[in-house]
Amino acid sequence: MKSGKINSLFKNLSKIIKNPKSDLKYKNKFTLLLSVVLSAQCTDVNVNNVTKNIYPKYNNPWHFAKLGRKKIEKLIKSIGLFRNKAKSVYLLSKQLIEKHNGKVPKNFDDLLALPGVGRKTANVVLNEGFGFSTIAVDTHIFRVSNRTGLAPGKNPDQVERALYNVVPKKYLKDSHHLLLLHGRYTCKSRTPSCKKCVIVKYCKYSKKEL
Repeated sequence: MKSGKINSLFKNLSKIIKNPKSDLKYKNKFTLLLSVVLSAQCTDVNVNNVTKNIYPKYNNPWHFAKLGRKKIEKLIKSIGLFRNKAKSVYLLSKQLIEKHNGKVPKNFDDLLALPGVGRKTANVVLNEGFGFSTIAVDTHIFRVSNRTGLAPGKNPDQVERALYNVVPKKYLKDSHHLLLLHGRYTCKSRTPSCKKCVIVKYCKYSKKEL
């Protein structure tokens, strides 16, 4: 996709997606980190439904380190993969206390070293929590990037590298949420809403319906 079309694509998306930000509800950077970890293979709606009853009482690493794995499991049992996620929440809470004085690090490598944190989670936290111009490639961004031809790739890492190369600097910070929200609500996996899509004229998706 040529640079002029890329600029227009993001311009059109930014006109309809005002104040792009995560659908996850959180109280601070720590609860943001937890919500992103919990959201793996799970909808943001489901995570929010669970955490709305947790965060008013438990919202820092010391709370979760004291709870222990079994109690955390009970709190998040309606979330998919809850046992593995409870283990990650417990261990990352302990690691934050032991290595970072209970604070969420704003360094990519330090975030990546935390239990249960991958590239996507680290980039989301840096973008949403610290305002960095990072791009976290989830299933929605991967789909939109490939369908439109904006940043095609065979895996999330390839798409991430391609996006950093093509996204205009002006839109870099918001590009993550612009593409994610567009994929979640318009360029959906099974039934994309091509007729109401504001970037359809730039899209190379062979099965788009006009």
